[in-house]
Amino acid sequence: MPGVGCRTYLKLLATHTPEQVFAESYQALSALGLKNSVVDAIRKPDWAVVEQDLAWLAQPNNSVLTLADAGYPAQLQEIADPPPLLFVRGKPELLALPQLAIVGSRNPSQLGKATAFEFAKALCQAGFVVTSGLALGIDAASHEGALHAQGYTIAVAGTGLDRVYPAKHKDLATQIVNTGAMVSEFPPGTTAMANHFPRRNRIISGLCQGLLVVEAAKQSGSLITARMALEQNREVFAIPGSIHNPLARGCNALIRQGAKLVETTQDILEELHQYIQQDVNYSQVQPQTMLDLEQQTLLNLVMFSPTSIDNLVENAGLSVEIISSMLLILELQGYVEATAGGFYTRIK
Repeated sequence: MPGVGCRTYLKLLATHTPEQVFAESYQALSALGLKNSVVDAIRKPDWAVVEQDLAWLAQPNNSVLTLADAGYPAQLQEIADPPPLLFVRGKPELLALPQLAIVGSRNPSQLGKATAFEFAKALCQAGFVVTSGLALGIDAASHEGALHAQGYTIAVAGTGLDRVYPAKHKDLATQIVNTGAMVSEFPPGTTAMANHFPRRNRIISGLCQGLLVVEAAKQSGSLITARMALEQNREVFAIPGSIHNPLARGCNALIRQGAKLVETTQDILEELHQYIQQDVNYSQVQPQTMLDLEQQTLLNLVMFSPTSIDNLVENAGLSVEIISSMLLILELQGYVEATAGGFYTRIK
């Protein structure tokens, strides 16, 4: 109904069944404080739109959960304005499992994407479902890390589930639906609009036991999600970064405000261990391909923050030409990333 948001819906359900709402007179509905336009919409529903929703629900793998359903996630019911309906593609039962949300920049560094991927993979292996928003950057890397671990991941959408936003994530969305779930409070046919995404973010934080921010600028939307998580009494975690990196300022600010500084998966599991059962090896050390001694020595000199070639030449005692050649090999093998100004940053 146009003009009926979550709070109005919940207010009506506090005193009426849905059938009673539709049976009320114009005067009775007006007496509830509803605007004339809302009363008109309730008295004359757009049944064509309802039929479209029912047609979508009749398709395989599609379902809907109402607040009254036993399968509606208990975590989400606790927030101030839980969505009255959750449209689901995939496995709705996953919504009841312990979840760790991962969010961050839409334009992260390669290191940020790799960090989100590895944390998502390790958290799935520890028994968590990884939840995010299917956005570019950190969100996508988190979903991909969970899929790589053959774990479960949930994508919360800011559109109807008959479409994918951004469109380039269509294949990723298909993989998520095949093994996990996509969720939205918006009915089929709803397009992407700016005001939908803060509403989506409260669902991401509401579903999870904890939220991890990987990279976020000072004015990032991820900080809004983190604030919502705190208001919902969720644990908030942040990965620190260099004071020279604009994408670290949001995370560093969260840590100053009380978010837990995270360096390894163990830092998260120490706070949320009660939600998982099995014993897991939490080591995130990844096997490296074979490097010769000189390459390994040089790699050890490249920091996880921008490192200049001049600094490497001085510390390695090798010529610029040799250093440059070795850095190219390390970059091609995925160990380092070239950044602006002739600097290199270690990725793994």
